[in-house]
Amino acid sequence: MKKILILPLLLFFLIQGSMAQTPKWVEKAKRAVFSVVTYDKNDKMLNTGNGFFVSEDGLALSDYTLFKGAERAVVITSEGKQMPVSLILGANDMYDVIKFRVAITEKKVPALIVAKIAPAVGADAWMLPYSTQKSIACVTGKVKEVSKVAGEYHYYTLGMQMKDKMVRCPVMNAEGQVFGIAQKSSGIDTVTTCYAAGAAFAMSQKISALSLGDAALKKIGIRKGLPETEDQALVYLFMASSSLSGDDYEKLLDDFIRQFPANADGYLRRANYYAAKGKDDQTWYDKAVADFNQALKVAQKKDDVYYNIGKLMYAYQLSKPEKTYKDWTYDTALQNVRQAIAIDPLPIYIQMEGDILFAQQDYAGALAAYEKVNASNIASPATFFSAAKTKELAKGDPKEVVALMDSCIARCPQPITADFAPYLLERAQMNMNAGQPRNAMLDYDAYHTAVKGEVNDVFYYYREQAALKARQFQRALDDIVKAIEMNPTDLTYQAEHAVVNLRVGRYEEAIQILDNILKADPKYAEAYRLLGLCQIQLKKTDEACGNFKKAKELGDPNVDELITKYCK
Repeated sequence: MKKILILPLLLFFLIQGSMAQTPKWVEKAKRAVFSVVTYDKNDKMLNTGNGFFVSEDGLALSDYTLFKGAERAVVITSEGKQMPVSLILGANDMYDVIKFRVAITEKKVPALIVAKIAPAVGADAWMLPYSTQKSIACVTGKVKEVSKVAGEYHYYTLGMQMKDKMVRCPVMNAEGQVFGIAQKSSGIDTVTTCYAAGAAFAMSQKISALSLGDAALKKIGIRKGLPETEDQALVYLFMASSSLSGDDYEKLLDDFIRQFPANADGYLRRANYYAAKGKDDQTWYDKAVADFNQALKVAQKKDDVYYNIGKLMYAYQLSKPEKTYKDWTYDTALQNVRQAIAIDPLPIYIQMEGDILFAQQDYAGALAAYEKVNASNIASPATFFSAAKTKELAKGDPKEVVALMDSCIARCPQPITADFAPYLLERAQMNMNAGQPRNAMLDYDAYHTAVKGEVNDVFYYYREQAALKARQFQRALDDIVKAIEMNPTDLTYQAEHAVVNLRVGRYEEAIQILDNILKADPKYAEAYRLLGLCQIQLKKTDEACGNFKKAKELGDPNVDELITKYCK
């Protein structure tokens, strides 16, 4: 009986001995370990576990599984103080580690130092459990194996006993530095062997510009932090603007400004966000102005700030506000943009100057600005199109307008793709205005090719107009028939069909079409005039004059000359 008791007693005393050997640094280090409670979207408890601080300002580590599916989390320190988890700063679901920030309620919290050098195989290791008691007993053991993770980091196999409540606790070296995060035992030997993910590897987890699409992070509902560098953070902000809710995006902007208070972009972006909310409450515009003023204070490139202020005011006026906020007018927008140009006459600033002048219907000034842009390195299809439309509205020579559109289309990818095809439609209409219907037809044909034939009835109607003026009568007939097939109830198309038949001498066909129109709408004035023209060609003058008279009674503005010519 005594022999049987020897082995259990020996194991008991070995374990008690290992638990009893408590290094001097434990008393201070234990205060950095805390309990974590996570909650789901219904605010019900999801998981409980451990974690630990690695910086006095609230940076902490734990495992990813604890936070997966969580909408919020709190930590409870060894002194019983509760603090909320404010930001997720990085995670790796494969190695089950997470880095996060706690909104600490004190100036600083006790924190562990992360070991810079991995312990060697055979080195002593201590597992530091969470405890609210004054005394604490560490579990000791040895490092059995060190594996490489992500090139320069490590994963550890430990020879020590671990209880379930010790999962996610820090694993320490002899100097009292944390080198691992305890993970649940698995495999055959779960009594004397456990594992730890490298604390340095957990610290290396970061939010990057592309983290919005990270599958592991998307499974955590707690707010994410920003990338550590300004450039990456700006890209992250840009991507977040279209994927986060308004409130979350505003919080992210606040975080950016706290993290990078000397970066003017943060204030400019938040000002634009505030301005977008100002439609219903103009106090938001006050906040936008405050951010613009702060941006001007911190900006190294003040021209960029002036440009953005002008750009925002321009967009504000384009929205046609019922009541203009203070001095947010086109004039003030132009003043800001010209201040930017005075500092650095960048083509993009001059483009905005042209856009504002165009909105003010100062077409001469706008055209002068666009011509400068078109002589610069940012000349594009869009800038030449702006110049062409401005010259057109300024009643410029139609052929000069077409020449500008030629430059626009010459800068488009060749052959023209669907994205740039609308420029072909614009040039087609400009060719019509310039008396060049055959060129207009070529543009319509090119558009048809660019969009792979995916056009509507209006397209066929406009191309028919060009074909008719170009005396391409068969093409005109084919196109107007196609328009009618696509929209058989539009009487304008049917009247145009009659016009084409009239032009090619098919008077009986035209009369039949017009009779059908008048059956559908007896007050369609143009149909009476066209019917009269057909009857004139058939030498039925009396009937024609009766129809001309009817057209006049219904308000046709084009029939008086016909009455004078044929009926008096």
